[in-house]
Amino acid sequence: MASAATPVRILILGTGNMAVNHVTAFQKIPGVEIVAGVDRRPEVLSDFCDRFAIPHKFATLEKAIAWGEFDAVSNVTPDAAHHATTLALLNAGKHVLCEKPLATNARHALEMAELAREKNLVGMVNLSYRNVAVLQKAASLVAEGDIGTLRHFEASYLQSWLTQPAWGDWRTQDQWLWRLSTRHGSKGVLGDVGIHILDFATYAAGSRIDALSCRLKTFDKTEGGKIGEHVLDANDSFTLQAELENGALGTISATRFASGHLNDLRLRLYGDGGGLEVRFEKRIETLRICRNPDLETADWCEVTADPVPTVYDRFVSAIREGAPAEPGFRHGADLQKALDAAERSHAEGSLFLKIGD
Repeated sequence: MASAATPVRILILGTGNMAVNHVTAFQKIPGVEIVAGVDRRPEVLSDFCDRFAIPHKFATLEKAIAWGEFDAVSNVTPDAAHHATTLALLNAGKHVLCEKPLATNARHALEMAELAREKNLVGMVNLSYRNVAVLQKAASLVAEGDIGTLRHFEASYLQSWLTQPAWGDWRTQDQWLWRLSTRHGSKGVLGDVGIHILDFATYAAGSRIDALSCRLKTFDKTEGGKIGEHVLDANDSFTLQAELENGALGTISATRFASGHLNDLRLRLYGDGGGLEVRFEKRIETLRICRNPDLETADWCEVTADPVPTVYDRFVSAIREGAPAEPGFRHGADLQKALDAAERSHAEGSLFLKIGD
């Protein structure tokens, strides 16, 4: 096991927009060095590496692995590439922080999780809202029984980039258009942010999804349902009923048509001894609780939460110190099983489906 002072050399695989968040976070951690970038787009790769003073550039992952002078990888490739690239990296003996979703189906995600376990390597999935301190505080309150036995929950992820241009014009920018097209690898809002709100809800509840029923919806957005080579057929909204393994019942939803909300997450948890309300809106965190003796008057009070280590901090700590690698690949695979079941449920007429092990 390495010590906390051990240098960690990280390679960035995929140098698009999200990679900026990874590099910025890792460069704040003492002893971490970003040593290389990989991207098939030479201009994008060169600009990225120059911007962050990254010394080595590779056009392919194969060339980077042959070089080998790195300990760990941030895998920031498109969703469909996560499986093959992560398997190659694990087989090369490298730790991997993979962007969400871990894979595009549960079989691939489980294969990734099993290989990381076999190789005794750190495999984590970047579920970035685990960095929200009030979410972690809510999870601890539920686990400690502060609201009694959990019975019901409501969770939503609200975006509106299809109704206003705060992040750019989705009609003209490929970075948004591909998210609306299954032919370009998109799983719609379910795969894009649905995984976040499923994790948000189940982490706080302290229980996996046991069974669910889902309805997906794709709205008409342009004449003919197409812009250039992009067929706009990916789902824009979903609603999902879920029963957790601990018996709690609830709803989970997400949409890109939530006018008035740029990127907001909400969660309400109700037990037989109290309730919790978690909000992450406009990047402001709030947590409220109602419990005895305030249940009869329905008075809620604010709960504070101390800052928590980011997923990037936890990844480095897991490599150096053997700290818990959470959220790990196995958890990412469990979430992918739920996403797969949601798609099947919709295809089969919103049937209530058991997830299974």
